[in-house]
Amino acid sequence: MYIATNGVSHVEAASRVPDPLLDRVRFIDHSGQRILLIDSRNCTAQEVRDNYDQCRIVVTAEPPESVRTLSDFTGAQIDRQTFDYVKQVAVFDRPHVRRAALVGKESFPDVFFRGLQSFSARHFRMFDTRDQALEWLVEE
Repeated sequence: MYIATNGVSHVEAASRVPDPLLDRVRFIDHSGQRILLIDSRNCTAQEVRDNYDQCRIVVTAEPPESVRTLSDFTGAQIDRQTFDYVKQVAVFDRPHVRRAALVGKESFPDVFFRGLQSFSARHFRMFDTRDQALEWLVEE
């Protein structure tokens, strides 16, 4: 048996089915900076909540003031329960987040955006595109 560098055999690694949730919450690199992408594009309300379950776990495992996040809500279904859950996660992971950007104004209306900032006592920026958000996230 051949062992991969992560301790999993090549056969085991090849036979694993990708977890769509893990693909939606992942670190990406932009201009040499590590950014946590929470990709909720076209997700149901439950899938958005699942993404934020994973987000909370990932963010709180990082050092304080170290994480830059990009939340993409484009085409997502956000009901009141989902919005309330996203707010709670924003409060919970506040100590770990350095900068936070959002995309998807049509799914995340201004009243939700203001409520998120007020409830979490955090500053977020809303952008029209991922590229704009990424550039802002790496500015400082």
